[in-house]
Amino acid sequence: MHHDTAPAATGSVTLPDGRTLAYAEYGDPDGTPVLFLPGAASGRRMSFGGPLPHRRGIRLISIDRPGLGASTPDPAKTLRSVGADLAHLARTAAGGPAPLVANSQGAPFALAAALAGAATRLVLASPADEAAHPALRPLLPDHFQNLLANVAADPEQAARAFADYTADGLFDMVLGSHPPCDAPVYTDPAFRRMFRAALDEGIAGGPSGYPADTVLAMSPWNLDLDRITVPVSIHYGAHDHAHSPDRCRTLASRIPTARLHTHPDAGGSLLWARPEPILDAALHTGD
Repeated sequence: MHHDTAPAATGSVTLPDGRTLAYAEYGDPDGTPVLFLPGAASGRRMSFGGPLPHRRGIRLISIDRPGLGASTPDPAKTLRSVGADLAHLARTAAGGPAPLVANSQGAPFALAAALAGAATRLVLASPADEAAHPALRPLLPDHFQNLLANVAADPEQAARAFADYTADGLFDMVLGSHPPCDAPVYTDPAFRRMFRAALDEGIAGGPSGYPADTVLAMSPWNLDLDRITVPVSIHYGAHDHAHSPDRCRTLASRIPTARLHTHPDAGGSLLWARPEPILDAALHTGD
């Protein structure tokens, strides 16, 4: 596996309100643009597929959401505002709407981006589900239901609590306990270097980065998922018990254009363990 790929270029776009949104490019500089939204506390230092994007003629654009890495914080950040930011980035850095891949906590922002017109196709790899949705909440363990209640009762206090997480703490939380099928990725030194570098940058953004993103992800999304018109491909590992309590069955049913693909031998590391079907879906050479 090749996980520790250096970006071919870095850049940023200036948003209408003067903020900047930063990104890094991987793969073929002259290739087909594919936008990438990484997971929690992670931005442009994360990539996937190693040499595959270059081999397949893809210009993979990995993005720092507002408050992460080199992107300017947005004190009024919402899922919809980030969706609008990403639509602007797509027009400026990709020449218009482009295929969009999202992993883990990047998923709700990607769905908002699709509603804002940023994407021609949407590929969700191990997406974080809308835990606050009425159909899912009863399926969650008690401690997670209590956490959701705390977020709903006092979002600002919840954000302060999330701000106590360090890069070390998040690194250990994500990689410390996983099913055996995730071990080839999560124990790979190159992946661990890439992930840790992404967390170091992400956490450095302060409370408007990871803490604010997590509050938004754990609150009701209030997105009209039934109004998404672009093709949506959801890929989920059967051994992934972290991202969705029903392995995205409810999420897929809420999006008219969605197709759910369950990978029987995969876990939460699906994006890095099996990048080929994700790239196939992004390029419309697979579902």
